[in-house]
Amino acid sequence: MKVIFDEYFYRVYSSDPASAPGRIEAIADALPSHAEIVQPEEAPEEQIRLAHTDAHIRTIKNQGLYDISALAAGGAILSARTGLKEPAFGLIRPPGHHASADSAWGFCFFNNMAIALLALKQEKLIETALVLDIDLHFGDGTVNILGGLDWVRIYNPAKNSREKYMEEVEGILLENRSDIIGISAGFDNHMQDWGGLLATTDYYHIGLMAKQAAAKAGGGCFAILEGGYNHSVLGKNASSLINGMAEPVD
Repeated sequence: MKVIFDEYFYRVYSSDPASAPGRIEAIADALPSHAEIVQPEEAPEEQIRLAHTDAHIRTIKNQGLYDISALAAGGAILSARTGLKEPAFGLIRPPGHHASADSAWGFCFFNNMAIALLALKQEKLIETALVLDIDLHFGDGTVNILGGLDWVRIYNPAKNSREKYMEEVEGILLENRSDIIGISAGFDNHMQDWGGLLATTDYYHIGLMAKQAAAKAGGGCFAILEGGYNHSVLGKNASSLINGMAEPVD
């Protein structure tokens, strides 16, 4: 399975938890043996403009965060394009689901998911998309950018019980009829992370259900990294999701 990654993501670019030293290493060091690394390129500015205003882009440039944020956006686009042919995981940072068109917070700068889906739509590679955001926190930026579009469905599961959460995810995916499923893969809802809810095996089942749902609809699926801050379990959780997405489907 393709994992979209560049060593530039090791860079500590700010003081927030998403940029913490060792965070990306925790995932890279735990990748399954079948992972095939593919390097992304920076997203062209015209594709970033599909989701963000010129004023917001200037703000990110002035903060000295443009290069790594544009590379993360490019990694998301490549993950989505690859996902149309085979499941792919974007091991990227900064995260993006709290970035709106003209503002950002929560360790995010550009909305990687929105940029990726808008780019594929512009290129006429997809007609419809489903976003499954499994991060602990509501993906307000993704909703702000994509929520008014009739070709995108966005889900942020919010059940407080592990069993009901997984049931909700399963129900969402069973209804999928989209050309592509994009998973905003935050791992901070794990039992040993901030949310304290999900088990490592749950990420495997989410990945497998997403792949099965995409195959049933005749579409693709991909995931990109959002949150997840306990480095001791982060790699195991990401690897579990990747393994689920990589499972053969009849």
